[in-house]
Formats: sequence, structure tokens, C-alpha cells
Amino acid sequence: MNRWLSVVPLMLLLGLVVYFAIGLSLDPRTVPSVLINKPLPAFDLPTVGGGASFKSEALKGQVSLLNVFASWCIACRVEHPVLLELTKTKRVAIYGLAWKDKPGELKAWLEELGDPYIVIGDDATGRTAIDLGVTGAPETFVIDRQGRIRFKQIGPIDAYVWKETIEPLIEQLEAEK
Repeated sequence: MNRWLSVVPLMLLLGLVVYFAIGLSLDPRTVPSVLINKPLPAFDLPTVGGGASFKSEALKGQVSLLNVFASWCIACRVEHPVLLELTKTKRVAIYGLAWKDKPGELKAWLEELGDPYIVIGDDATGRTAIDLGVTGAPETFVIDRQGRIRFKQIGPIDAYVWKETIEPLIEQLEAEK
């Protein structure tokens, strides 16, 4: 009986080692989203800087990106030059969702870094981000012509992510009728 009790802690330790080894081998940016291939949740937000409201229907009819960002987000600053370059090349329509940001700080941030967005919805309460399953900024959603979410990028888009993952998907979606 004593021998068996001395093996139990070793088995528990071995189980924990296996559990953590599996967890460390996973890529945290590939969290599956239950919204993939489902319609973009409906929203109607005020726009940053005034003007007409930003509605989810605005993303229908074209392949586009919906980028969740904030001026307080350090990784968003890293991603921003890539978004500006995509806007210059007119490769894809980019819409923004300002997540729990202060209007004055966001305006200053956009004036400093540039504005790659067609429209920016002001999600001051964070309700739309919750509906999208956002866990942190930046997160970017690829939206197809029917307004369905086809991909969710967790973390910044860099040149590699764009070339290897998002651009091929956009080409595929644009080829679909």
C-alpha cells in the first residue's frame, strides 16, 4: 500500500508535465472562433470623427478587413504601417473598430500615424467587440462578400501573416462568385 502511495505523486507530476508540454506547443494566435463562416454580428456604431453611423451591413458586397484596434494598444502601433501600405495599394477595403478608446487620444493617434480605414466605428462600451469574441487588440476579421467572417487574426498583421495567410484567402474569396 505504501508503495502505491509513493507512485501517485509521480503520476500526477508526469500528467502535469504532459499537460503543460501540449499547451506550450500550441500557437496562441490560432484560437478557433465559433464565428468562422457565420454572419458578422449586427452592429450600428457612431463613427469616429462624426458622420453617419457604421453598420455591419457596410461590409457586405466586397471582401474586406475589420480591424479591431485602440490607441492604447502597443501591438496596434506595430501593425499600423502594414495597414497603411495595404490602403496605399488599394488591395483590400479596411474598416476599423475603435475598441474602448478615448476619442481625443484616438484622433491624435490617427493624426500622428495616419488613417488606413474607410470608416471607424466607435465601440466605446466594448459591446461589439464582445459580440465578435475579441480577447485583445489588435484582432482582424476577413469578411466575405456575403458579410460572413471567414478568418480571425489574433495579434498584429505583419508582412508574413499578410503574404502567407490573409492575402491568399482574400484572393480565394474574390475569385468566388
